[in-house]
Amino acid sequence: AMAAPGQNLAVVVHRAGDLRLENHPIPEPGPNEVLLRMHSVGICGSDVHYWQHGRIGDFVVKDPMVLGHEASGTVVKVGSGVTHLKPGDRVAIEPGVPREMDEFCKTGRYNLSPTIFFCATPPDNGNLCRYYKHSASYCYKLPDNVTFEEGALIEPLSVGIHACKRGGVTLGSKVFVSGSGPIGLVNVLVAKMMGAAAVVITDISASRLQKAKEVGADFTIQVKNETPQEVASKVESLLGCMPEITVECTGVQACIQAGIYATRSGGTLVLVGLGPEMVTVPIVNAAVREVDIRGIFRYCNTWPVAIALLASKRINVKPLVTHRFPLEKALEAFETTKRGEGIKVMLKCDPSDHNP
Repeated sequence: AMAAPGQNLAVVVHRAGDLRLENHPIPEPGPNEVLLRMHSVGICGSDVHYWQHGRIGDFVVKDPMVLGHEASGTVVKVGSGVTHLKPGDRVAIEPGVPREMDEFCKTGRYNLSPTIFFCATPPDNGNLCRYYKHSASYCYKLPDNVTFEEGALIEPLSVGIHACKRGGVTLGSKVFVSGSGPIGLVNVLVAKMMGAAAVVITDISASRLQKAKEVGADFTIQVKNETPQEVASKVESLLGCMPEITVECTGVQACIQAGIYATRSGGTLVLVGLGPEMVTVPIVNAAVREVDIRGIFRYCNTWPVAIALLASKRINVKPLVTHRFPLEKALEAFETTKRGEGIKVMLKCDPSDHNP
């Protein structure tokens, strides 16, 4: 359906397998909100999962939900209480907005607040649409030298920043990244940025490992049918030592096992990828070697850091975008993502501006 300029085309999941393009009313921003004309929105694996399965764990699609949470756009209207933004400002959107000032927020870990609003996590609507309103405090002004697409990529980049911080990546670290999808790749980018001396990455796909090389991975391992222990020893032989930090981005049981075996005694395994609720892992191996296992849940306090990095041109996320579709072709874009083609598929929501 072609939308008239005044209409708000949105990509909506109704239930598992049912994805639609619909016209929604243009929302009116509240006092502390801004109305945005969306520009670039990336498709995430979670968006595809809600479309295919109608749920992720306890988050179940009960009512129709707008997808999308990796996004940037232009301010078109500001609420009466908004002072730091004005119409025409280009912004990146942080999709998680706390609803109350609880203990987690007070300590700066607002991503752990149980009542947080989060775009495209049921029942909260996302921003894969033409017009979207969002809390002004979670919209960050983009400098002129940072593109809309870079602004949208701050969301996946933030996962890498948060994971590498939780892992303690620092000058001279040896790092093992498991999985070379978009999240594995941003972890390579960030680990190198934070001073990692060597990064080795694994995947089953040769093309994804090629992309990892492009973004700065020092070594790649294409996993075929090795045991987790065999993968671990390949990691060690390539690095010349066991890595202090492993960042697991697949959620696959065998990969988590390999992550434990691979990590140096006294090191840290960060679990980023999410798979089944229950997995069998060699926990005693981790325990007796004092391998710390840490989780991450999204990110917090990463947008200002990411914008500063992108503005300084110290980090290049542009190679991550491999496909672009106009919003009208969203269903085709979702099919492309589902087939695992390319890395990041970007939807262009502003009919008058399809530039990056």
